[in-house]
Amino acid sequence: MYRFLLTPRWWGINVFILLAIPFCVFMGSWQLSRFEDRVQDHRDAGEQATAAKTQAPRPLARLLPVDKKTSGMQATATGRYGKQLLVPDRELDDKSGFYVLTMLRTDDGRALPVVRGWLPGDAGTTKAPAAPAGEVTVTGALQASESPGSNGVPAAGGFPAGQTGAISSASLVNLVPYKLYDAWITLAEADPGMKAVPATAPSDTGLDLKAFQNLGYTGEWFVFAGFVVFMWFRLMRREVEFAQDAELGLTEETPDPGLTPAPAEGEASREASREDSDTGSAKVSSSPTA
Repeated sequence: MYRFLLTPRWWGINVFILLAIPFCVFMGSWQLSRFEDRVQDHRDAGEQATAAKTQAPRPLARLLPVDKKTSGMQATATGRYGKQLLVPDRELDDKSGFYVLTMLRTDDGRALPVVRGWLPGDAGTTKAPAAPAGEVTVTGALQASESPGSNGVPAAGGFPAGQTGAISSASLVNLVPYKLYDAWITLAEADPGMKAVPATAPSDTGLDLKAFQNLGYTGEWFVFAGFVVFMWFRLMRREVEFAQDAELGLTEETPDPGLTPAPAEGEASREASREDSDTGSAKVSSSPTA
């Protein structure tokens, strides 16, 4: 009854099933591992942020370049404040305001962007306090350059003079006359009159939309694997039912008239002669006797 499974048609179906199921399971497992990695990164980032608050500050040069391990760590730098910019449309404690960003010129000739604090209101009308004069040593959480469109960073451009949308070397290179570090810090204690800006987690370490997309893809691949098994079982049952019906005589295989071969030319002639002979005999037998 199951001999049909060895036919060429079913060999092709079986090979496809044997390849499709492991592939679906592999892809589902891979997407699940990606989700678990993002969950672990989220936990590590939280633990790192908590530990960074109690760790002793380190010199800036020892923490560069910024990566997932060094992001959020307390860094110190010494220099003199230079050009100041405002970063509008930033929220803190569910209130709209702006960051006060000042360039700290260090001894090596480069400038480190320093977020000295946050102020409520409109960056175009609210006056920000001036930076301290003379040499200063700052301490704050090290941060990687921002990317427009992430972590609340506006993606639109066209800001007025004295303002910038993102804190990054790529955005600031045309706004300040200094060479810049590819990093910035937010002061642990804001300057007078402002609120300290908390450090943000590094990119790709949170339970964002990408993480839940990985979880959704995991379910889809496992559903595909189950659907493949279901369809194979359904096809097999149909073949078995058809074979059983054929054995019981419940189905008749009627040949397709279009597939019936035409008689050969000689056979056609003999058939025509036979028909003519039968017709002549019929005429003789039907004629009246004298």
